[in-house]
Amino acid sequence: MHSEGILAGELKHGPLALVDENMPVILVMTKDSLYPKVQSALQQVSARKGNPIIICNDGDDDLQSKYKTIKVPQTVDCLQGMLNVIPLQLLSYHLAILQGVDVDFPRNLAKSVTVE
Repeated sequence: MHSEGILAGELKHGPLALVDENMPVILVMTKDSLYPKVQSALQQVSARKGNPIIICNDGDDDLQSKYKTIKVPQTVDCLQGMLNVIPLQLLSYHLAILQGVDVDFPRNLAKSVTVE
């Protein structure tokens, strides 16, 4: 499964053309200064019948009632990113396991990485 991170404002410059009902789109939509931009990206994904999965703060009831959400606690801006990335890491880990990938010993791991 291919995936890549895209800034909310860049979504309309190409990647949005790929969105349809079979395309899961994960949006990190926590209460910060970028919330309005990500909200706009969510509207664009929804308009194309995309399948948004939203990482949002606990208590963001509007999102939780309309979309699939993964809730993270709200904290200060400088730490929020560390909390937001944990669900993404867990999702990557479990998808790799389901695909039969050995997450502890990935293929083509160079010896220089494993031996000092």
